[in-house]
Amino acid sequence: MEGNDDKISARRLKAIFGGSIGNLVEWYDWYAYSAFAIYFSASFFPEGNPTVQLINTVGIFALGFLMRPLGGYIFGRVADRVGRKQSMTLSVLLMSLGSFLIALTPTYKTIGIIAPILLLTARLLQGLSVGGEYGVSATYLSEMATKNRRGFYSSFQYVTLIGGQLLALAIQLILQRVLLSETQLQEWGWRIPFVFGAILSIVALYLRKNLDETKAFENQKQRGNEKKGTIKELLKHPKAVITVIGLTLGGTLAFYTYTTYMQKFLVNTVHMTKEQSTLMSFLTLLIFACLQPLFGALSDKIGRRPLLIAFGVLGTICTVPLLTTLSHTTSQWQAFFLLMIALIIVSGYTSINAVVKAELFPAQVRALGVGLPYALTVAIFGGSAEYIALQLKDWNHEEYYYWYITICIFISLMVYIFMKDTKKTSKLNQDS
Repeated sequence: MEGNDDKISARRLKAIFGGSIGNLVEWYDWYAYSAFAIYFSASFFPEGNPTVQLINTVGIFALGFLMRPLGGYIFGRVADRVGRKQSMTLSVLLMSLGSFLIALTPTYKTIGIIAPILLLTARLLQGLSVGGEYGVSATYLSEMATKNRRGFYSSFQYVTLIGGQLLALAIQLILQRVLLSETQLQEWGWRIPFVFGAILSIVALYLRKNLDETKAFENQKQRGNEKKGTIKELLKHPKAVITVIGLTLGGTLAFYTYTTYMQKFLVNTVHMTKEQSTLMSFLTLLIFACLQPLFGALSDKIGRRPLLIAFGVLGTICTVPLLTTLSHTTSQWQAFFLLMIALIIVSGYTSINAVVKAELFPAQVRALGVGLPYALTVAIFGGSAEYIALQLKDWNHEEYYYWYITICIFISLMVYIFMKDTKKTSKLNQDS
């Protein structure tokens, strides 16, 4: 098989493209909720304080995250026992169902309390889906990559993850500036991106059905290990599980702060208009996405650990000054510059965290090992980020949130300092 390099290369490129595009659609559906929350929050909750409406909406966002550990378990188990491809196909089907439900749910004025209940149900379905998506797609991309390009290829998980956010913001910009008025967006226009997302999910389903299975899964499948994909087998790797939790903690909190929450921060704290904050988020995220393969390729040269330590050190030192300065700025250019510094720092984590986790586990428990501890950590810290930030703002202590991020990044830094460089100790090398 190694003799036919062209065929293997074409197969690998098709797999990376197909897996990445499916990932983009999944994350578009997930982020469309956050991007359009500023418009539909009043439709599902009684009128009153706009901040309270946002708290209710992002509270449901956080509850969606609580389904992610369950999704990480279910889809990780399916991926380790039945196949990576089948698991990714199921997750995108579930995401499509959640998007259709949000698009079609009547408002609070029409059906009362049933409206937020349906919104919560849809969000729980999406949380289940995206909880499984991360671990399985991280495993799939890492296993499909060549040994010396794993950092580069696996970085496309975050390229498409950010790409999903960009697509949601791009549609928001088009609706805001070209197609609809503010009133139309508030009344019914916010439904459009969810319809679009559900349709995109069908496209992703087609792409994923035509993907090849990874060689790593096929090899361990032939061994017939009945323990694969089980919690019992996962617990044989306690150090790897704890490492995943520790290295995710600060990174996920920083990521959700500077991406999903930032749009609300720019409106509520920096006092930009909704349109200005959407454009700012779009431009910074576009550059952020382009940085991921560069950082991933750098990790293939110098190792994973130096990038993680750089993120940990700079994140610990710079978070409070960056967010404090940003909260007081009146210049859009200064805001752009500060946000880009933050995203460059965070790239030390986002670009390589998928491959680092995949390199910690053997094939028979890799998807579960990557997905479940990651999903638990994200559910607790990433999912609650917006809610905690908005609550502290409501209590007039927004600066406490900046210190909260700093402490979490510092804890992760301790993990980065004491862990081995997974590029040198990669369990992916045992797959062939």
